[in-house]
Amino acid sequence: MILENVLKAPLITEKTAVATEKYNRYGFRVELKASKNQIKEAVEKLYDVKVEKVNTNITPGKLKRMGKNITKSPKVKKAWVQLAEGQKIEFFKGV
Repeated sequence: MILENVLKAPLITEKTAVATEKYNRYGFRVELKASKNQIKEAVEKLYDVKVEKVNTNITPGKLKRMGKNITKSPKVKKAWVQLAEGQKIEFFKGV
């Protein structure tokens, strides 16, 4: 798997903002088939930081109903990446 394709998007939520301030932990949406080692390599390469720990979870898709139609949203894999002390990632530079 190509490292640039492992990370889909950063998670920008209130929960991740608190985790970033307290524990220096960042959240990303990642490819379903990506391993922890691939996620670690991708973050280190793309953001030029040192990663200490990677935790992942897969959120199952939910059933959605509109009238008679029932659809299911896709599964999403999230990765929580803890950086070494003194390291940080800036998603919004100059804002």
